[in-house]
Amino acid sequence: MAPTALITGGSEGIGKATALLFARKGYDLILAARHTDRLETTAQEIQRIGGTAPLTVTCDVTDPSQVKGLIEKALDHYSYIDVLINNAGIFAEGPVEQFSLEDWHKIIDTNLWGYIHTINELLPHFLNRRKGTIVNVSSIGGKVPNPYLVPYCTTKFAVTGLTESLHAELKPKGIFVCGIYPNLIKSNFVERAIFRGKDEQDLQKRRQQIENLFQNPVIEKPEDVANGIWDAVKNHKSEVFVGSANLSQAAYRLFPGLLQWASRQVFKNEDK
Repeated sequence: MAPTALITGGSEGIGKATALLFARKGYDLILAARHTDRLETTAQEIQRIGGTAPLTVTCDVTDPSQVKGLIEKALDHYSYIDVLINNAGIFAEGPVEQFSLEDWHKIIDTNLWGYIHTINELLPHFLNRRKGTIVNVSSIGGKVPNPYLVPYCTTKFAVTGLTESLHAELKPKGIFVCGIYPNLIKSNFVERAIFRGKDEQDLQKRRQQIENLFQNPVIEKPEDVANGIWDAVKNHKSEVFVGSANLSQAAYRLFPGLLQWASRQVFKNEDK
């Protein structure tokens, strides 16, 4: 029987790249995302490369009832799940005072509660089988604090704590938990990101700034993160830093003040 993996945010970006890679490795897949049409496009692409047609489930991970339905459908279809890859997330950038409480709730609900919902619903299955793997796609922003990314970093630091404490508790029970820490990734995440500024011009400048960074040839691609996820699952690693994230972590350890100063110069824009 083929191993199975459930991937949230599986219709595009990192999730799609991971789905294609795991399909090539012989996995049966459950793909969850909010947009049915994008899920179907990814499913068709998996079939074109010779993979088994995945189970696709339209699901908003911020809604625990939808997550419960997702897990029930997955277990009804395959009867078991080997790997959970939490990937659905949202990026946010701007001066901290410009974010409303509604913004904060949206970011936390997606980036943190979305992960908690899937873990809480699937963990009894893993414990009953005494095996399973949980992969939480975090960010270097969950290890290195960045100015002008405060709500985003808040959620990613929380995901780091969630991941590390789960790993400590569940490893003796046969369940492996891994955190994946990429830097900025060249994908279409900007279209659903939250940007805030002192005015509309500042907001648009911040959005354009991120898009301009994608022109840098050293920016990693979703496939780089997918390879890191595969490395974590295959080798039971507790954490994987992707590409340039290794450099960011090392720089922060050696020169934390200098790195934060440099980040402020890059992201402050119109903020004084």
